Amino acid sequence: MSEDQFMGNLYQRFPVTLEKGKGAHVWDVDGKEYIDCMGGYGVALVGHQNERVNKAIKDQVDKIITVHSSLYNKTREEFLKTLIGLAPKNLTQVHLNNSGAEAVEAAIKFARKFTGKKGMVAMKGSYHGKSFGALSITFNPKYKKAFQPLVEKVSFASYGDIESLRSVIDEDTAFVILEPIQGESGINVAPDGFLQDVRKLCDEKGIILIFDEIQAGLGRTGRLWACDHWNTAPDILCLAKGIAGGVPMGATLVRPDILAAISKGEHSSTFGGNPLSCAAGTAALKALTEDGLIENSEKMGKIFHEGLEKLKEKHPIIREVRGKGLMIGVELKFEVRDVLMSLIEKGILMLYSGRNILRILPPLVITEEDITKVLQTLDTVLSEEEKKRNVQG
Repeated sequence: MSEDQFMGNLYQRFPVTLEKGKGAHVWDVDGKEYIDCMGGYGVALVGHQNERVNKAIKDQVDKIITVHSSLYNKTREEFLKTLIGLAPKNLTQVHLNNSGAEAVEAAIKFARKFTGKKGMVAMKGSYHGKSFGALSITFNPKYKKAFQPLVEKVSFASYGDIESLRSVIDEDTAFVILEPIQGESGINVAPDGFLQDVRKLCDEKGIILIFDEIQAGLGRTGRLWACDHWNTAPDILCLAKGIAGGVPMGATLVRPDILAAISKGEHSSTFGGNPLSCAAGTAALKALTEDGLIENSEKMGKIFHEGLEKLKEKHPIIREVRGKGLMIGVELKFEVRDVLMSLIEKGILMLYSGRNILRILPPLVITEEDITKVLQTLDTVLSEEEKKRNVQG
């Protein structure tokens, strides 16, 4: 693939050159069709070529593409009103940026400035991005080793263990950040009660609670916000991925008293809140909330989970199925690379988390027909893999 000579060896790449997408399907340059369970790592949330998003982008291009936030813009205003109208309680202000890592960087700065404290606590298994601040609170040492020293004063607690969290916070802890469902480390769902316990602990100690819903938010789990599954709201919420239907955008939703601590010029973004992203963002949010996509995520997620559990009964190679809605992890007893490559040959694109977990993040428009085909294909591929490895049922 000729891209490689220009882009360096930075990505784990698959031998597919995509040309076009529609809904939950994509086509390569040779016209071969795939069911897309990668979804651009969760970005294709409302489906490829979503009609609302396409129209909004086309209409906005004919008006203006860039308006810096030192000026006002009605497209941005509409997006902000739509987003805040859907936000968890008390999150009535927002900093607009361009990516998940940027959303996290803003959250770090806001929490530290507001509290006047320096200590940062994240979870083992966390992933918050690869820019310096976000990388500092990302757990996996393989991402960090070559770039030390990173930002100081970071501690990691065991995910789902409130006593572990209690043991690493101190008087200088500014914030606790966590994903209600951890994505990169294998679709780990917070145990029931954990988010509520963390919320209570943070309230007791005057610590800011940040939820990273970059992957889990915006209907992905069958609820608008992943934290809704546990009736818990953060002080800061980080969003990105599918928020603008495929156009780059990040957003850091904040309690107004926290944002009030930031002075003019202390944090900004040249592209943040550009009208093109905002137009696409309003369209994506309307698609989610008015076109039944969140309900479809919950319904199709259940069908997917039930089908995968049946495959687990049949295939000893499957260790565990976990997740919520259309954020699903299938842990295998072997590395998944061969499985992913076999799925590609049979017209299914799927992701991985680590070496042995299949990650499923399809567009929320996926149909039962597509899911049935994915399950049948996965069944065939796992049978072939077990035969190759001589695994007995």
